[in-house]
Amino acid sequence: MDKKKTVVVALGHRALGSTLPEQQRATKEAAKAIADLAETGANVVISHSNSQQVGMIHMAMNEFAQNHPEYTTCPMSVCSAMSQGYIGYDLQNAIRAELITRGIYRPVSTVLTQVLVDPYDEAFYEPTKIIGRLLTKEEADAEEKKGNFVTKVEDGFRRIVASPAPKEIIELDAIKALVKDDQIVICCGGGGIPVMEQGVDLRGASAVVEKDLIAGLLAIDLSADTLMILTSVDAVALNYRSDNEKMLGRISVHQARSYLEENQFEKGSMRPKFEAAINFVELGASRRAIITSIPRARAAYLGKAGTEIVNEV
Repeated sequence: MDKKKTVVVALGHRALGSTLPEQQRATKEAAKAIADLAETGANVVISHSNSQQVGMIHMAMNEFAQNHPEYTTCPMSVCSAMSQGYIGYDLQNAIRAELITRGIYRPVSTVLTQVLVDPYDEAFYEPTKIIGRLLTKEEADAEEKKGNFVTKVEDGFRRIVASPAPKEIIELDAIKALVKDDQIVICCGGGGIPVMEQGVDLRGASAVVEKDLIAGLLAIDLSADTLMILTSVDAVALNYRSDNEKMLGRISVHQARSYLEENQFEKGSMRPKFEAAINFVELGASRRAIITSIPRARAAYLGKAGTEIVNEV
């Protein structure tokens, strides 16, 4: 019997919405794409964004602590764990319902996932990820006195945190065991909970791991056949939104790297998706990475849509 193929799917923030009602609606649409992949017989492992959700949790918990002095503020790592839990809850229920509707009986599990980061990563010295609500000058000064970073925005100030590179997925063995048991697995939500080793303990870091990079690492660690990044566009464009915009179909990993070196893609947007795709594909001759939208996921998996990065065209 042929070995089952494994596909790692990275869901962007548009697959989850911004509010709880939006999330519940959006996960039903994402579940259809996941069920389409499951119908091919592949193992499916899912990572997802949490940018809107973790910001909302961070703001709510810290506003609560500000108004109730007997409670403490909530660290970013804990906010990330909370977001993994309630996003996973909606996703796994939506996927379960879609599978049952199609007569597919496969368990769906969410793994609360920690990701090891390097405390000396240069990202900690140049934080870039904006989180939380708008701050006044006085509140921004108070944050800086606590050792946190803030940045000036149009209407005030916002807190910013580092985005270090992921080094190791702590719960990888548990994820592998569930995949081997033919379960659909949701893990590494929001890039995973960033942690640093402190003796035998893992200490949460005030950071956000780039979700696309953790999806690439997850695909590498699972020896996946396909890394599928689902985003807001049907395919990647060169010279985006210009008169000579060109949509990319099937390209080689060598071409993909050359486009990256040309700075075709924005940091924090399409660039980390290409970086993750290239890192994954280069490590295996039969590997491929796909970048497309949720409605086009099935067609892209079958090679009929999206941008596909392979070793040789």
